[in-house]
Amino acid sequence: MSNDSPGSAATETATSRATPSHDRVGFIGLGNMGGRMTRCIVDAGVPVLGFDARAESITAAGATPASSGGAVVDGSDAVLLSLPDSRVVEAVVYGEDGLLSHVREGQVVVDLSTSSPDSTRRIHADLAARGVEYLDAGISGGAAAAEKGALTLMVGGSPDALERVRPVLDHIATNVHLVGESGAGHTTKLLNNFLNAIALSATAEVMVAAKKAGLDLQTVLDVFNQSSGVNFATLNRFPKIIHGDYLKGGLTNSLMLKDVALYVELLGRLGVASLNSAGPVASFGLARALGYADEISNTVVDAIGDVSGGVRLHEPAESAAGADGSDA
Repeated sequence: MSNDSPGSAATETATSRATPSHDRVGFIGLGNMGGRMTRCIVDAGVPVLGFDARAESITAAGATPASSGGAVVDGSDAVLLSLPDSRVVEAVVYGEDGLLSHVREGQVVVDLSTSSPDSTRRIHADLAARGVEYLDAGISGGAAAAEKGALTLMVGGSPDALERVRPVLDHIATNVHLVGESGAGHTTKLLNNFLNAIALSATAEVMVAAKKAGLDLQTVLDVFNQSSGVNFATLNRFPKIIHGDYLKGGLTNSLMLKDVALYVELLGRLGVASLNSAGPVASFGLARALGYADEISNTVVDAIGDVSGGVRLHEPAESAAGADGSDA
C-alpha cells in the first residue's frame, strides 16, 4: 500500500506498529464479550478470522468467517479465545478438529475466558510441547469496557509471548498486567470476580432494603459513594439500575455463580477458609432458580426483590415517565 498524504502515512505507521505483518489474528468465541472485543480489533484496521457456533455473531463483529476453530488456527498466528468456561475451552482445544490438532510452532494462543487455573496449566503444558505459547488473560470491565476497548487484562504466562501479542491486546484493553506464570491470570480473575460478586449481591440486598424503608435511592447511593460502603456496584451499577437500566450484555447470573464456584474450588485447593462465599452463592443461585439464569447478573436485585415482597427499585410507570425526559 502506498499513499503520500501525511494522514495516510500516520495511519499506516500506526497500523504497522499495532499489528506486526507476521501476526494474523484469529478469534474463537464471538459472543457478548468476544464479539465486542473482535469489533474493537477490526475497527482498528486489523482483519480478524473468526469462528463462533452462531455464524451471525461472526459477521456482526466484522470478522471474516472461518469454517471451524481449526480453520481459525490454520489461518492465524495469534489466536484469541473468549468462551464460557473450562469445559468449553477444553472441548475447543482437545475436541475433534480442535486447536491441538492444528497448532504449529511459534503461534500464541490467548485465553480470555474465565477458567479453572488447573485446566489452564494443563493446556499450557500440552501446547508448549508443540512450541505454542498459551497466555491466560482474565478480563475485567464488562460489556461497556469491551465495547470501548477499555478492558483490564490480568495475564499469566511468558513475558515474551505477551509482548508479541500486546499490540493486538492494546486494541481491547487500556490496562494489561502480567501477574505471573501460567494460571496466574485466571487465578487473579477468580479473586477479582469474587469481590465483584460480593459487592453486587450485597449492594442489591441493601438497595432492596432501602426501597422498602422508603428511602430516596439516589440520595442513598450518593451517601454510600461518599462513605465507607462505596464499591464498584454503588459507583457504576446501581446509579443506572435505579432508573431501569440494567446494563444488558454483561456477565449472566449463571456465569457469575460459576465464577464463585471456581473461586471456592480454588480456595479449597489452596487451603484457605472461604468464609464469605455463602452470600453470593445464595444470591446468584436464587436468581438462577427464579428464572434469571441467562439475564445479566445485575438482575440479582430483582431476584432478591421477588422474595422480599415483589420489590423493584424502578417501577414501570416511573420508567416511562423518566424516559420522556431522559435525553433532555
